[in-house]
Amino acid sequence: MIPIYEKKTRVKILVAALALLIGAATVVYTNLLVQRVSEREQQQIQLYAKAQQFIVNSETDINPFVFDEIINGNTTIPVILTDGTNVVSAKNVAMPPGVSVADSVALLSAELAIMKEKHPPILVKLGAGQVNYIYYRDSQLLRQLRTYPLVQLVVIGCLAIIAYFAFSASRRAEQNRVWVGLAKETAHQLGTPLSSLVGWQSYLRESDRFRGEPIVEELGKDIRRLEIITERFSNIGSVPVLKDENLLQSTRNAIEYLQSRVSKKVVFKIESDLPMDTPARINVPLFDWVIENICKNAVDAMDGRGSITLHLRRVRTRRTWYRRGAPPRQVAVDITDTGKGIPKNKMESVFMPGYTTKKRGWGLGLALAKRIIENYHEGKLFVKWSEMGRGTTFRVVLNQ
Repeated sequence: MIPIYEKKTRVKILVAALALLIGAATVVYTNLLVQRVSEREQQQIQLYAKAQQFIVNSETDINPFVFDEIINGNTTIPVILTDGTNVVSAKNVAMPPGVSVADSVALLSAELAIMKEKHPPILVKLGAGQVNYIYYRDSQLLRQLRTYPLVQLVVIGCLAIIAYFAFSASRRAEQNRVWVGLAKETAHQLGTPLSSLVGWQSYLRESDRFRGEPIVEELGKDIRRLEIITERFSNIGSVPVLKDENLLQSTRNAIEYLQSRVSKKVVFKIESDLPMDTPARINVPLFDWVIENICKNAVDAMDGRGSITLHLRRVRTRRTWYRRGAPPRQVAVDITDTGKGIPKNKMESVFMPGYTTKKRGWGLGLALAKRIIENYHEGKLFVKWSEMGRGTTFRVVLNQ
């Protein structure tokens, strides 16, 4: 199976190159056709001029072939015959019905001006040194043929855009199916050992040997944690319930659990510019998951030594229109570490599934966090700032 999604940049370049190649070939071929048709129309007008000259100068009866096949045979090319000053006759020049003589003269003058810019006149030599001039312009067919490459390029461009969005939608749909399937299967697999652990904890609590032992309560904490994790995985693929939760307290709860399970050399700080009771519409288990994933990546980036600061603030929404009327108020959680930093060309790649700088890692933490915030919370997760050797700031934007 060709790894299309892994080489999506090359695929996009290939599609763009093919579209440009088809467009260029179309333009070249159409221009060749235009040139041939233009030469043919020029020859037809030259023959038309010779026929006019023959009719004027002939002293014998005119052959019907001249009228039928040459003079009257031109039904597409607009032609105007002048004596150098005045219009003598015109053919195939569109005139509105019921137009007055004065208006027809003005329309012919305007058409003559256009013809003079398009092609040089063809001389019709008359007797006694008199000369008439034939002016013409391209037929409607030739004008349409000239614009055909542009139309086709627009069509090719539209098809390329449709193909791009179709490819992106297909990729997202496939990734969603993988995420949902993986999450549901993980929740299912955790269910059996979790039930067993609950039973073992109950047994230890009732046992005289382990009564009062701290290990039993620590085991209970981990069991509750596994239950939360199972709930998180179960929520993937279904619409989570969002409630107005205290953002500061929810952030503290997520950090308190994580702080006791990472290196003691990592210092956590929570700062807030918001009132203590500021709410945000979140699903607490999923929000905790996001904070943990970002902070765990920060701990790895600092090699287990440094500081992580979480700053809560209000942000100005960029949405000028919202489905329900007024744009939502938004708050942000800025998570800043003192780690290695992220190169500028990798600030988007860090959210791609499978991207990791660890020797042992799946590269799913940030990708999952981004999906939780943007797909389920209708918020935003992105790299706000990063500098190599100094650290990184991730911003989580939430609605209120």
